[in-house]
Amino acid sequence: MTRSGHAYKGVQIVVEKGDITSLEVDAIVNAANGMLIMGGGVAGAILRTGGRAIQEEALRYAPVPVGKAVATRAGKLKARFVVHAPTMERPAMRIGKENVRLATAGALECTKQLKVGSVAFPGMGTGVGGLKPEKAAEAMVQEIKKYIDEGGVLKQIILVGYTKDLTHAFVRALRTSLRWTY
Repeated sequence: MTRSGHAYKGVQIVVEKGDITSLEVDAIVNAANGMLIMGGGVAGAILRTGGRAIQEEALRYAPVPVGKAVATRAGKLKARFVVHAPTMERPAMRIGKENVRLATAGALECTKQLKVGSVAFPGMGTGVGGLKPEKAAEAMVQEIKKYIDEGGVLKQIILVGYTKDLTHAFVRALRTSLRWTY
């Protein structure tokens, strides 16, 4: 993994290029659909690496509206929890930036309830949701900034880009919103 990061108001924000399922953090976020069916993209990778127990537990909470999130145990993953934050109501829907903003806020609220210190986010809505990496990164970083400004309790937030384009989009969004420099 390639990693870079800075602190913002005491919260370490890190951008990594790599596979979110390999991270050793308190929680990883699944950019889910409201039915919590784990098919392709990040959800499929979480299912393949973490095991069917994650899917079975998640289905007990469905449906979950966009803007809310639920946590399950993380199965065989190195993380302790998977936070399922729907960006869309049903599988394979195209979405807009507002859904990403709402899903990010829901995931952050869920981590607060879990009382965890670290969380890793994928590019919310950038897979089957069809949102361009720049738009998704911008919406996510704005919500993360708002969460921190309002006294969020996380110590570390990792933004994981599966592709180089998404990784660069996260860095650009952080430079713009948080005046990140290198």
